[in-house]
Amino acid sequence: MNSRERWQRFWKGQSVDFLPDYEFGWWEENFDVWQEQGLPCWVDSIGKGELYFGLEQRHCFPANVGLRPGFQSRVVEEKEKTRIVVDSGGVLCEIPKDGHSTIPHYLKFPVETREDWEHFKVQLNPDDPFRLPDRLDEKVRRFKRRDYALGVNVGSLFGWVRNWMGFENACMAVKDEPELVEEMMEHITVLVCSVMEKVLPMMEFDFAHFWEDMCFNEGPMISPRDFKRMMAPRYRRITDLLHKHGIDVILVDCDGDINLLTPLWLEVGVNVMFPLEVHAGSDPVALRQRFGKNLLLCGGVDKMQLIKGKRAIDAELDRLAPLVEEGGFLPHVDHRCPPDVSLENYVYYLNEKRRRFGIPS
Repeated sequence: MNSRERWQRFWKGQSVDFLPDYEFGWWEENFDVWQEQGLPCWVDSIGKGELYFGLEQRHCFPANVGLRPGFQSRVVEEKEKTRIVVDSGGVLCEIPKDGHSTIPHYLKFPVETREDWEHFKVQLNPDDPFRLPDRLDEKVRRFKRRDYALGVNVGSLFGWVRNWMGFENACMAVKDEPELVEEMMEHITVLVCSVMEKVLPMMEFDFAHFWEDMCFNEGPMISPRDFKRMMAPRYRRITDLLHKHGIDVILVDCDGDINLLTPLWLEVGVNVMFPLEVHAGSDPVALRQRFGKNLLLCGGVDKMQLIKGKRAIDAELDRLAPLVEEGGFLPHVDHRCPPDVSLENYVYYLNEKRRRFGIPS
């Protein structure tokens, strides 16, 4: 059984030779820290890390449903310890010079008025021919011969609006300028459906992937009522198109506490929740108890327990074992693994996960 067959059968609840072996990657700092602890120097990226740790891989078809061509990243000002930059999303922000991963200090966002949006959406042209990759026929032939899971990226509704407007501005706009927010979400929906109508007939795909990141540790950034009104109909248009082309594994990547939004995502056809940040309240065990086996789960291994050491890792895997046995739950670290986790603890976690759940090293 190859990796693609295993992926397909696992999510359908069918028997597999072993549990699919995926992880969500690592922060960039991990490579420097772990190299001091014995990681080979050539392992300096997520792709190389997946090879080194022997993990299975999944990929998305290289169609662009986001900003195109996007903004040119540039440095606006140099300070002693930070730089003022314009990032690839057009956001003016301040970042540390030492390169450590942290949330930037945001200074100005590209969409702050309706006039800004009129200029900004030029980069969201659904008819741009460059939304499909070059050498398309060659890529399609190669993908048809694949032995790994291949999906499609279907973008983001609120998450992208938040990135473009800024968190506070986007949340206020939902209440003060709902017509503008809905216009932005509608434009995204038309763009995604337009690109997918070209891509989906090309071959059989194994999953689709939304990105939202619209929850805090205390719950969603907008109310469930606003989600139902603004987002649900547009989600359904996208998921209906995916279902029409045989895609029945549809993930949403959302950090934070997703409990209030999970039933709404299920209603609109999104059935896999990811990455299930336990410390934020998105415990896979509790989610399954609440929503049943129609809810599929991916992630959910508390990274905080990996920091604590082997005994805590054992307890976390013991806690999750009944859910693994029940099915429809693919365990891995519940976000990028942080550098606070030692290389020794991480390798112990991987080996124990594989041993307990019958995954070959």
